[in-house]
Amino acid sequence: MASLISAGTERSLIEFAEKNVFQKALARPDLVKQFIEKAKREGWITTVEAARNRLEAEVALGYSNSGVVIEVGDRVTAFKVGDKVACAGGGFATHSEIVRIPQNLAATFPSGPGTCDVSFEQAAFATVGAIGLHGIRLAELQIGEVVAIVGLGLVGQIMVQLARANGCIVIGIDPNDARCRLAESMGCVATARSDEEMKAIAARVSSGRGVDSVLIGAATAGNEPVELAAEIARDRARIVAVGAVGFSLPRKPYYRKELDFRVSRSYGPGRYDPEYEEKGRDYPIGYVRWTEGRNLDAILQLVAAKKVDFAPLITHRIPIERAEQGYEIITGKTGEPFLGVLITYSNEPSLAQRVELQGISKTNTQPAERIRVGVIGAGNFAASVLLPAMKAAHGNELIGISSSGGASARSAGSRFGFRFCASDETELLNDPSIDAIVVCTRHSSHSTLVAQALEYGKHVFCEKPLALNEIQLATVANAFKSRHGHVLMVGYNRRFAPLARQLKAFVEPATEPFVMHYRVNAGFIPGDHWVHDREIGGGRILGEVCHFVDFLSFLCAQPVTAVSAAAMPNSGRYSDDNLSATLWFADGSLGTITYTANGDKSFSKERIEVFVHGRVAVLDDFKELRTVHDGRHRVARSRLRVDKGHRGEWQAFSNAIRTGGPQPIPFDELINGALATIALNRSSSNRSRVEVDTRQFLFEVSEGRWDSAADFGA
Repeated sequence: MASLISAGTERSLIEFAEKNVFQKALARPDLVKQFIEKAKREGWITTVEAARNRLEAEVALGYSNSGVVIEVGDRVTAFKVGDKVACAGGGFATHSEIVRIPQNLAATFPSGPGTCDVSFEQAAFATVGAIGLHGIRLAELQIGEVVAIVGLGLVGQIMVQLARANGCIVIGIDPNDARCRLAESMGCVATARSDEEMKAIAARVSSGRGVDSVLIGAATAGNEPVELAAEIARDRARIVAVGAVGFSLPRKPYYRKELDFRVSRSYGPGRYDPEYEEKGRDYPIGYVRWTEGRNLDAILQLVAAKKVDFAPLITHRIPIERAEQGYEIITGKTGEPFLGVLITYSNEPSLAQRVELQGISKTNTQPAERIRVGVIGAGNFAASVLLPAMKAAHGNELIGISSSGGASARSAGSRFGFRFCASDETELLNDPSIDAIVVCTRHSSHSTLVAQALEYGKHVFCEKPLALNEIQLATVANAFKSRHGHVLMVGYNRRFAPLARQLKAFVEPATEPFVMHYRVNAGFIPGDHWVHDREIGGGRILGEVCHFVDFLSFLCAQPVTAVSAAAMPNSGRYSDDNLSATLWFADGSLGTITYTANGDKSFSKERIEVFVHGRVAVLDDFKELRTVHDGRHRVARSRLRVDKGHRGEWQAFSNAIRTGGPQPIPFDELINGALATIALNRSSSNRSRVEVDTRQFLFEVSEGRWDSAADFGA
């Protein structure tokens, strides 16, 4: 087994990670602007803590490897245990002994007549080979054409071989003499060390017409490669940028020759499409012949047919135990020349899905009073918001943390002092030392994990939402019913914020219904973000508007009985996340929620207005609470830290476990809030009023009426 270090991509990540905060700010001024805007909205302390946690997060390196299949998913049919495969994808095909690969990002080694054995070392080049191959395809090369390769690094050397295999006459340029000589051994008829030399070679080899295609494999922020390409290209030639180069095209030569400039997007169609890469939904071959997965397969076929040979490109082989040496080489710290730097692995990797960590969380409470916690999910929200809040609360002992790939769990586990990390949540569920499970995975898995944790006898804290539909919610209700006495909490943090508590105290006791308005300037999220995925995230109504439904219920202390919503027509930019909703409560109270994605994020995010019994209260972004009663105006402010209740909610959860007290949020309220949000989501599609009957739903659950569809969404 082997994996290939990408000198370009991975070197840039390493160099960025080694910068200090000021240098990182200079490198990413766009993020500095976001930091300042966030600080204005949420306070400097909160923003600095979030930025620090983000900067300290570890990233698994690597995106091209090879190995043997040791396990396949239930719905995977193209692979079986024991298959030798080449794998691709950042975050998937990492430098690890064991990786988890979506089925469209892997290809099996060829076998059969006319093929030679493909080694793991050669297969480790398949992803980088696919990058070069996609560039070749975009160039639409034909037999006998003259092709120029600008930049003879790893991808450039591969494109030399691929162009030769395509029947083309290949020339190349690179300032490194050794790389030029290697390219000539790979099939270049001539190479140049300077632009002037390249112009002369291009004119000579093309009989003065200019080259038919130029493939730019160089990596530079400058525009020199695209300028050189224009000079050596013939009329109406094709120029493909495969490497990361400047795109300020000189108009005159590109206009006069009517040149076709194309940008190659990594290793082929499907790249950056979560439907293809993560969900395994392949493109029909009749419409998309060469996807990134098929390009991987084509590279392996070319290696097996001896049309392409990666062995001469290997300059270093480094065991995984000494992987740091590889990064010292590619960052120039050793000063030695390099090209293909491989990391190698033993044939018997450890199959353990649990890693013991050195850090142990500290608490001043007595052992009998401690809440021993396991966390499932280690994404950005968990690492930047939830875990710091848990760490700051007294009486917690952080035992285990898991994530699907394991890498993020290892990073968060080390930073926050967990005893162990794991890649399988059953390691936490089966651990008798863990009292409470925290679920902060993507939304579609919440209900299943909550139900499992309850069935294992654990208290459960679930980051919102609790469920994406009534069937998932019924699964949770059944599990909770069978585990009476366990605490179930959903992360509706806003009701635990200090200013929210002051607001609640100000309007109590109310002797008449409330009128409430919650305005949310949520901001735009790109359409390809997972939260918009109906299967995984459920959309922003289910994923975030549930917060505001809960808060209004908290204020008036009444269940929602009906809802209606109208969403702005989907223009293609938005995903039904500009809407106005109305909520009717049991005592006649009215609540409206205005949720927008089309505002400016620099403006305040949340504003709540409450009118009841001669009193008015306005809460702005949980930073300022203004109250008016009998003509007296009062203002309470939170200055340095905007507290939205994350620490408070966790303290309430742990106190309920420790004291055996009531649920921090009554179970019926959790069910009502979930049903109301699901109803809002349904109403936004047809703009109808939808009734919400929590008692009827729980009765139907107890009667088993939802059991027949229990597999839906599980």
